[in-house]
Amino acid sequence: MNCFHCGSAVEVIERVGFRDRCARCDGPLHVCLNCEFYDLRYNNQCRETQAPRVVDKDRANLCDYFAPSKRALRTPPAAADARTKLEALFKKKA
Repeated sequence: MNCFHCGSAVEVIERVGFRDRCARCDGPLHVCLNCEFYDLRYNNQCRETQAPRVVDKDRANLCDYFAPSKRALRTPPAAADARTKLEALFKKKA
């Protein structure tokens, strides 16, 4: 699977634990954005009808229906560009 935050490949041996983190960016791995069932077109953005509702799709959760996804979801370029501009605005001047 791929980390939703940084896009790096993560090898899944058996399953992704609730507290597992990405070795590259230290982001949580057991999140909706890394799940095979995550789909914006469905109710609660999940294709699994039995799954509990999760509000924060980018935070670790305890959903038992989690299945690692092979697609890489990254922060949209517009959001990354906005963050860069914001950080530059508050950067200390030498």
